[in-house]
Amino acid sequence: MKAFLTMVLLSVTVYLVEANTIRGKVISVVDGNTLEVISAKDETYRIVLAGIDCPEPGQPYAEEAKMFLENAILRKLIDVKLLGKDRWGNYLGQIIAKVEISTELVKRGLAWCIEKDASEDLRNLERQARAGQIGIWQEESPTPPWVYRRQQTMLTPKSS
Repeated sequence: MKAFLTMVLLSVTVYLVEANTIRGKVISVVDGNTLEVISAKDETYRIVLAGIDCPEPGQPYAEEAKMFLENAILRKLIDVKLLGKDRWGNYLGQIIAKVEISTELVKRGLAWCIEKDASEDLRNLERQARAGQIGIWQEESPTPPWVYRRQQTMLTPKSS
C-alpha cells in the first residue's frame, strides 16, 4: 500500500512540474531577458527570464544582450518552466536547455542578478564577471536596469 501511495504521489508531482512547463517556438526577442513564445495551442506567452535583468534599450550592452538571446533561441522550439508572473502580467520563466541562457548572460557580463530571486550560482557568476571586468562590468559605474527604468520614469513629464 505504501508503495502504491508513493507511486501516486510521484505521478502527481511529475504532472504538476510538467503542467508548469510550456513548449513553444520563440517568435520574438523583446530585449536581453524578455521573449515571446507561441505554444502548440497557439497561445502567446511573454516571458521574462527569472533571476536576472539585462540592460534596457539606451543602456550600454543592451543591444549585445538582445543579440545574444536572439542568436541563442529566436525561431527555435524551447521548453520554459513557468515560475509565476511579474507585476505587469509577464510570465517569469526559466528556459530548459543544454545551455542555461540566464547563466550565460550573467557569465558574459550582459545581465545583473536580481537581488531577491537569484541563485547562489548566478551570484557567483556575477562576482566573477565583475572581477574580470566582462561586459557591463567594464563600465566605471554601471547603472542597474531597475534604477535606469526608475530614472526614466522620473524624467517623463506628468500629465495633468
